[in-house]
Amino acid sequence: MDSLTLSTAKIANGAIVCCECELQGDITIGSRTVIHPRAKIIALLGPIVIGENNIIEEQVQIINNGEDTMVIGNNNVFEVDCRVESKKIGDNNIVESKAFVGRQTSLSNGCVIGAKCEVLVHETLQEGSLFYGSGPDVKRRVQSDKPSAQGAQIEFLSKVLPNYHRIRKPMV
Repeated sequence: MDSLTLSTAKIANGAIVCCECELQGDITIGSRTVIHPRAKIIALLGPIVIGENNIIEEQVQIINNGEDTMVIGNNNVFEVDCRVESKKIGDNNIVESKAFVGRQTSLSNGCVIGAKCEVLVHETLQEGSLFYGSGPDVKRRVQSDKPSAQGAQIEFLSKVLPNYHRIRKPMV
């Protein structure tokens, strides 16, 4: 079933959204954002607003099960099979493979959630926060460097994905 019937997704010009992804509910997708096949973006109660230049890889789950708007900033990367329920994500963040960010945790800017980390703290993470380790051994520190920009990867994906997948048309 084409999940367009389940969604009122607004897709900006320049966004690359594969038809094989699942979009449900009120979703806004910014320009130059790339959404891979099999990603799930589900706005159960409140809307989801995704900024520009984000990369959402395969099997990522972004779920808003609260009534407030979930806001995702610009230049973020959500790696394969991560799950995000956070109400607010700033700019230039990376959520690595199989990581989980809970609803009560907000990411400011330049944060990295390491592979397989579960972050369930009730706070807005300090700019540049880095979580690493897994299970009960998750550690955190503040990094001095910002995560690198993903412009080249977005450019590459924008050219390659349409060759192998059907792409949804922009709908504003």
